[in-house]
Amino acid sequence: MHAENPAPQGKARAGRRKSSAVITVTVVAGLTLAACSSGGTGSTGGTSSPDAKTVACPTGTTATAAGAPTAMPSGNAGGIATAKTIKKSDTGTSTVIDPTGTQIRCAASGITTTHDITYSSPTTDGRKSDLKLDIQVPTSTPGKKPLVVYLTGGGFVMADRTANLSQRTYVADQGYVVASIQYRTTKDGATYKDAVADVKSAIRYLRAHADTYSIDTGHVAVWGQSAGGYLAAMTGATNGEKSFDVGGNLNRSSEVQGVVDEFGPADLSKLAADYDTAAQQANYAPGNSAAQWVYGPGTKKSIADRTSEVAAADPATHISSRTAPFVLFHGSADNLVSPSETLDLHTALRAKGIDSTRYVLTGAGHGDLSFTGNTSAGLPWSTQETMGHIVDFLGQHLK
Repeated sequence: MHAENPAPQGKARAGRRKSSAVITVTVVAGLTLAACSSGGTGSTGGTSSPDAKTVACPTGTTATAAGAPTAMPSGNAGGIATAKTIKKSDTGTSTVIDPTGTQIRCAASGITTTHDITYSSPTTDGRKSDLKLDIQVPTSTPGKKPLVVYLTGGGFVMADRTANLSQRTYVADQGYVVASIQYRTTKDGATYKDAVADVKSAIRYLRAHADTYSIDTGHVAVWGQSAGGYLAAMTGATNGEKSFDVGGNLNRSSEVQGVVDEFGPADLSKLAADYDTAAQQANYAPGNSAAQWVYGPGTKKSIADRTSEVAAADPATHISSRTAPFVLFHGSADNLVSPSETLDLHTALRAKGIDSTRYVLTGAGHGDLSFTGNTSAGLPWSTQETMGHIVDFLGQHLK
């Protein structure tokens, strides 16, 4: 059962804005569910028992699916450039899993959710944007909890923070505060630099409001899918790079202690490297959303060439001793972002001595593509095994 009530009105500590947040409290049985990971450690910080009451994880009310690329880079306005053929990539340094097991279930209660929190109000091309986040706080155990900042996909053109409620709730069940954020996209006239700055701004905001949301400020991770996976990678790779720290709460750190990157691009000049010629032509079309993500609105350039601008937009370029540990996931049948994208980033991280683990999901595509009519596409990404590997990683690096 969910009850929604307006939050008490008052001045926010950041920016002196009036609060318009809405709080949702889940109340049924007061239980939490520990992740069930195949072959994993099971160290998730949640409390569980064989008799713990679980229910189907909530799916929300919007049509945006987990990592749904509603307008991935394409030569057709608003279209999706899907590959017909996918070159097999090397799995020698990755773990291959068969994602056909039991689906996740969520605890029947124990989470308080606050919606519509304004965390930043940046200006892009003279236009102000009030960026929002939704936050889920576990209430079944006392004390402060590690923070996971979730970054939705959207092909660089949208960022629906209400997406993927089921998986977010599952992670929150394990004892993590989970904040899902809106970030600027090409529709706002933004580039990747603005979006990375937004993520870091959200992290600083949440650290500044740690007491309000029971956050352990020393243990923060970013988790993203598709375009959100790219932003998660950029956020973790650029730990310590002050050029991305702009906006409010600059007395707080934006560094993270872990990165979960699910099927995110990295080197955009190789976005379609594994694909057939037609898919490459669409993905590298001059002036498309990926080009705008790098070069800005109105560009006639292509991301096909690894220019200095494209190289600067590659997380691998920013790897340093301060870069956070990574776990990366990719489906072997992903026809929207080449599977070699996460492999190349994984290889670059390891070459620089950064802890990195990569999983390849046999036969899995690009997240939940149910909006295309394929209602089973998202199932590999919401199995207990897949989600268990994510929670195991969080347990290793945030607790």
